[in-house]
Amino acid sequence: MGKEDRRPDYILITVVSSLIIFGIIILASASSYFSQQRYGDPYLLLRNQLLFALLPGILLAFLISKISLSSLKKRAPILLLISLFLMAMVFFPNIGIKAGSAARWISLGLISFQPSEFLKLTLIIYIASWLESKNKKTLLSKRKFKENFIAFLIIIALISLILVLQSDISTLAVILAIAALLYFFAETPLSHTVFTILLFIIGLFIFINFTTYRSDRISVFLNPETDPLGIGYQIEQSKIAVGSGSIYGLGPGMSQQKLGLLPHPISDSIFAILAEETGFLGSTVLILLFLLFLWRGYKIGKESTNTFSRLTALGITSWILIQAFINIGAMIGILPLTGIPLPFISHGGSALVAELAAVGVLINISKG
Repeated sequence: MGKEDRRPDYILITVVSSLIIFGIIILASASSYFSQQRYGDPYLLLRNQLLFALLPGILLAFLISKISLSSLKKRAPILLLISLFLMAMVFFPNIGIKAGSAARWISLGLISFQPSEFLKLTLIIYIASWLESKNKKTLLSKRKFKENFIAFLIIIALISLILVLQSDISTLAVILAIAALLYFFAETPLSHTVFTILLFIIGLFIFINFTTYRSDRISVFLNPETDPLGIGYQIEQSKIAVGSGSIYGLGPGMSQQKLGLLPHPISDSIFAILAEETGFLGSTVLILLFLLFLWRGYKIGKESTNTFSRLTALGITSWILIQAFINIGAMIGILPLTGIPLPFISHGGSALVAELAAVGVLINISKG
């Protein structure tokens, strides 16, 4: 079979489909009480997720899986610029939407979305194309390294500044992790990657300590008993939900924590609801699905015939797994709370559409 006859990775498609089905089932349960209380319709949020997130996401994934990868690479700078412009629009009057101190959403008439979710994908595509444009000899050259590395840091610094102004440090942490991994995957010297990681960690430490509530969140994570009814409330309730599920779970729709006890049960706390209703077995199945996604994504990257495809596949796979690890880790108490959604599972149109678009890119690469 020639390269032009290669089929898409059906195992990847099956894994993602399974994650989406898992997400629909648990969202139907997790959102029913909240949707009834706020909108008088227990299925409104689920319908919105299906109609305005899942369907557009599948359509976008299909379209992206059909376009030329060389065309995608060529347009990488434009895609990143569009993303940065949309990120800046959150500060525009009558367009940006604020929730407390956070300015992360924009409203364009009938639609509203969070542009940082799409930034993750466009940044991966851009960095992959940029790193490919620098051949290995140039990247390893001491003479050229300084200017290349500075250019890389300027891009990341600009994005970091916008995210800090949006008060979205959790997304910043994910983006910094992806950027560092892509730099490592490009086979640059290990010392360069170590320096980059240390620089990012120092930057995050400074940003976190600029705001009291973020530093307090870290303190409470280290000592949960200090504020169990305040900052530590969500993690305490999530542990109760996870523990209540035991081995087999309470059963579909039987969660007690979703009844106004656990904050954000449809978004960043949805894994706790899943664990409560499906138990250790259901949680294990979900984690295994993410590990299968990791296997297929990295396999696609490893078998890619060019640097751009390889780095893009590895970057997308790392993004999804990093978010899953952070979200699940926070719900079981091994990581601080961040507000990061669980990929393919949490309610949120922007996140699901962006994630499915990324899957479309992976499928496209798998055919190449």
